[in-house]
Amino acid sequence: MIALGALMMAAPLLPLQAAEPAAARDPFSGPAIAQGNSPSNLQPSAPTRFAAPDSLSLPSVYSDLYVLGPADQLLLNFLDPAAKEVGGPVEILPDGTSTLALLGSVQLTGLTLGQASRWLTSLYSKQLVRPQLILSLTKPRPVQVSVLGEVSRPGLYPLSSFSTPVSAIQTAGGITLNADIRQIILRRPAGSSGSEKQTVLDLAQLLQAGNQRQNPILFDGDTIIVTRTEKPLPSEVLQIGLSNLSPATISVTVVGEVKQPGTLAVPANTPLQEALLRAGGPVPWRAKKNDIELVRLNRNGTTTTEFYSYQPGQSISKGFNPPLRDRDMIIVRRSYYGKTVDLVNEVVLPLSSLGNLFFQYGYYNNR
Repeated sequence: MIALGALMMAAPLLPLQAAEPAAARDPFSGPAIAQGNSPSNLQPSAPTRFAAPDSLSLPSVYSDLYVLGPADQLLLNFLDPAAKEVGGPVEILPDGTSTLALLGSVQLTGLTLGQASRWLTSLYSKQLVRPQLILSLTKPRPVQVSVLGEVSRPGLYPLSSFSTPVSAIQTAGGITLNADIRQIILRRPAGSSGSEKQTVLDLAQLLQAGNQRQNPILFDGDTIIVTRTEKPLPSEVLQIGLSNLSPATISVTVVGEVKQPGTLAVPANTPLQEALLRAGGPVPWRAKKNDIELVRLNRNGTTTTEFYSYQPGQSISKGFNPPLRDRDMIIVRRSYYGKTVDLVNEVVLPLSSLGNLFFQYGYYNNR
């Protein structure tokens, strides 16, 4: 169970700036229900639906806590022992509401835990003498996050609760060579008004210095945009990013004149030269080492082909030893020597065998 105070300490508070701040209005303008002195004799005359306010005038500490949504499971406790029976488990239904004792249907989707606590306190103040309460999150819902920009497979991904930008980027296939890991944009819905907040994360600080504030917990509806860099990143930053911001393994296929052709499971962003070595290396004399073909499937379904030379020991680079992506294919073609040998084996040797057959046939006929 995650109490409000604990969540405030665990969840990093980002310096988010509201793009379109919604006008604050009185959140406590919901319809009143019957009042009394004890919970036992307080029953609403009919189910009442309390709509969540569009925005609340709350301290900035609440600005970036967990935002409630359908399938969240909560626990409501009252500080007054006499109101103990009023509290209990609370689940947010698919329509965004929760059914609460004495109140009926209350809209909670779009509110943070802090906003929901103040909202419910105000509603219960019309029913209870001591409405002070604690609203805690017992089971958060799975989140859906959009990962866009310089990643291998941009799109909308379902993630487990408390996922981070690093895990989201890994799920999207990892970064590309053009990704700027020092400029990762995180956008977040800011309430039910449709406005958004935005901040910029520097994952290089996370990977090089361990700055965990650059890797906050993601909320449902977040958007991560991996920006494109126009200038090459320092080699150490690029290698750290490629090593950490990618899935654990990928599948690549190596065919042609290698000792062990086939599909290999290799660590993500394994360079071309290493994959060739994992396939046993090019076959001596038969492999055309200066014409290694890399075939890559693009996002739009097309393929691109690039050619490289076999240079074991070459450092990772886009021009000479590119990091591989999932489903890449490496083709090692035959050299002229290999083609000549194959031609001899396919044509000359069969003719030689046929000549030997005719010679034996003539020999036995002349006896």
